[in-house]
Amino acid sequence: MAPRAFTEKRADDSSGSSPVPQSPIGGAYYGETSATQRSLPARIWDGFKRDPNASTTPRGAVGANGKVFDLEGAAHATANTGLHRRLKGRHLQMIAIGGSIGTGLFVGSGKALANGGPASLLIAFGLIGVMLYCTVHALGEMAVLFPVAGSFSAYSTRFLDPAWGFAMGWNYAMQWLVVLPLEIVAASITVDYWNSSISNAAWVAIFLVVIISINFFGVKGYGEAEFVFSIIKVIAVIGFIILGIILDCGGGPKGGYIGGKYWHHPGAFNHGFKGLCSTFVTAAFAFAGTELVGLAAAETANPRKSLPTAVKQVFWRITLFYIVSLTLVGLLVPYDDSRLLSGTASSDAKASPFVLAITNAGISGLDSVMNVVIMIAVLSVGNSSIFGSSRTLAALAEQGMAPRILAYIDRRGRPLFAILLASALGFLAFLAASSKQDQAFTWMLALSGLSSIFTWGSICLAHIRFRKAWRIQGHSLDELAFRSQPGVVGSWIGFTLNVLVLIAQFWTGFAPVGYKEMSASALTRNFFEAYLAAPIVLAFYIPYKLYYRTPFLRARDMDLQTGVRELNLAELVAEERAEKASWPKWKKAYKFLC
Repeated sequence: MAPRAFTEKRADDSSGSSPVPQSPIGGAYYGETSATQRSLPARIWDGFKRDPNASTTPRGAVGANGKVFDLEGAAHATANTGLHRRLKGRHLQMIAIGGSIGTGLFVGSGKALANGGPASLLIAFGLIGVMLYCTVHALGEMAVLFPVAGSFSAYSTRFLDPAWGFAMGWNYAMQWLVVLPLEIVAASITVDYWNSSISNAAWVAIFLVVIISINFFGVKGYGEAEFVFSIIKVIAVIGFIILGIILDCGGGPKGGYIGGKYWHHPGAFNHGFKGLCSTFVTAAFAFAGTELVGLAAAETANPRKSLPTAVKQVFWRITLFYIVSLTLVGLLVPYDDSRLLSGTASSDAKASPFVLAITNAGISGLDSVMNVVIMIAVLSVGNSSIFGSSRTLAALAEQGMAPRILAYIDRRGRPLFAILLASALGFLAFLAASSKQDQAFTWMLALSGLSSIFTWGSICLAHIRFRKAWRIQGHSLDELAFRSQPGVVGSWIGFTLNVLVLIAQFWTGFAPVGYKEMSASALTRNFFEAYLAAPIVLAFYIPYKLYYRTPFLRARDMDLQTGVRELNLAELVAEERAEKASWPKWKKAYKFLC
């Protein structure tokens, strides 16, 4: 093509008579493109179009005979997804530190204190904290090596049994799908603390719009929102710890040293061993959402760098934000305070021991600040519910375990129809204005009740099986970019504690505290409210197992290659370990802990 000729206008030519470059009709020469800026509505509309690099064909559906599950295709589907990797290290760290701090800690701990006493509260949260420490490290080891979509449900498919992976994926998706309307209603109830005359339905609409809007900004929107929410929650808990120490030492407006008198009267334990078992269950629910840091690995810019730090932060969250704060709660609020059981919902700040500790001290105004924090915590959990359910549904669809349309990934990396489905179920929150709200939300809460226990137990078991396959297939632990600090022993401890919680929940569901005064129908309802998740998991697992005849995977047959993001992982790990060897001792200790 002959060079084009035109007269360029000089920058210093002020006459304006020199011609500017002329282009042919269409704005560009042949073989060239012209830079155009499309309008904002057009760009927004284009963002919703399907990502051409993301397939909606389920590559893991079935084998040639129409029934056998295609395990290799499923692994490939979750490893090659259109989700964008935009989460940064700071996002993951704040999700890990404050992500699961919610009404379980701020309000649910009050019921646990009333049922078990301050000693049971600490024992239960301490043991569940140990379980979560082991579980998150096991998840972190697998997620750093395989940052795939669906995370722990995909690991169950890959290292245990595809049918169990199917059950765990739907179990986890259903947990978060029903949590969204529950949390939105909970957020609207927190407003009642100020005796608001505005209808709860109006607050439901406002909170629903906020949460859905955040998730339509994609994974970056979720990450930034959780970053802000977590900072607020962390500051609030640290502030309460400082205030609690001052109040216990007699520095409050009412004065008077408190010390440990409530451990002597009314006492350290309530309702004996059964009280402790019921507290275990509440503690487990309070930690729900800790595993989201592993689910976010597929959308993290550099999981090999960011995830280990985030996983290590979980230890400090458990120790500082749960154990220390609940120790102070047990010192400041007696377990026989009638207000601990007076809440009308799981987010009713009137039953929060944190609020009661401030109220008992005679500090005015600060209880309202704490209620605002509780409302923010509720919105944070609602935000996480859309993220958790939509990503799990998209991963299930990629493997052929859910309707194909849910695998639709748009050009901004959003699982669009999965987000729409999760958001649509959020409108169930308008049942808050219905006369049937109590029954509806009781059963939705029952659906999500035990889901986390099954998820955590499966993570630990998948890690145990993964480690065996890693050894049998000739790999060494030195090849792992991140190694679980408690190792396989920790995973066995985590798995055992999860089983014990299931047993404790069965016992307290079958024969709760005060069961002798309850009618047969009340006992039956109580059991299914406490244990509904278990038969639902079996209802997913057994038919799928029988239909596809999926195998229990042998260690030598497990796929340990698909999904590894860095192809030169061994060289990168060797370089990093050589660099770490030159660190001073203080830095090695710091990096081990944080």
